[in-house]
Amino acid sequence: MTGSENGSDARPNVLQARGLTKRYGHVVAMDNSDFDLRPGEILAVIGDNGAGKSTLIKSLTGAVVPDEGTLHLDGEPVHFRNPLDARNAGIETVYQELGVAPALDISQNLYLGREQRRKGVLGTVFRQLDKRGMRHGSARHMVDLGIRIQSIGQKVETLSGGQRQAVAVARVAAWATRVVVMDEPTAALGVRETNQVLDLILRVRERGLPVVLISHNMPNVFQVADRIHIHRLGRRIALVDPKDTSMEEAVALMTGAKSPEDVSMPLTKDGPR
Repeated sequence: MTGSENGSDARPNVLQARGLTKRYGHVVAMDNSDFDLRPGEILAVIGDNGAGKSTLIKSLTGAVVPDEGTLHLDGEPVHFRNPLDARNAGIETVYQELGVAPALDISQNLYLGREQRRKGVLGTVFRQLDKRGMRHGSARHMVDLGIRIQSIGQKVETLSGGQRQAVAVARVAAWATRVVVMDEPTAALGVRETNQVLDLILRVRERGLPVVLISHNMPNVFQVADRIHIHRLGRRIALVDPKDTSMEEAVALMTGAKSPEDVSMPLTKDGPR
């Protein structure tokens, strides 16, 4: 079900940006860019290499501080100085490099940086970790997302690429309260593992979390996205519904072969200015 079908149009955007600009000397990486993410939707962000979409996403997740522009989360203005600010606000990101610790097990990866200590003196004085509680919590998260594994104590380095990606997604889904951002989650995966990750993205959305999906894989984008943000030359040039726009038209807009005026398509609400 898309955002327009479930009535999310009437609700304010979960994450909204207006006029984001970022310069590196004479190079303008982001040029007065807008962004709109509705509640409960999968929003794909596509753009050619060098289009500025990475700078946009980093600005939304605190890794880059824009020179200009405003950012609103659930209608309230926010200013992220670093990724920790974004995480504290409920925005979690799965990076293309995954960011998992291969030598640690699945449970340790899910609670990495958020380790829980045992109750009472053992935790406060002796600072012992609640390993049993974290294992139980990790197993529950994996079951909730439909991820099948042999053992929650299995080291990540023994997992396949798709399983490692599933662990990274499970970690952000476990802690995100506002937004999940996924940067090229199917890169370097086979067909079967790619489909598993796409199913996992849909399950995250079913849990009520909006997902921002950055991808170069057009079939993947058109398979799961509710809307598509097309980025070119440092700004959003179109915001389209994949049901009303062909893959060829989206690619033409992305590469500059066509402009929005050349393509006969209905733009979605919150489309380009």
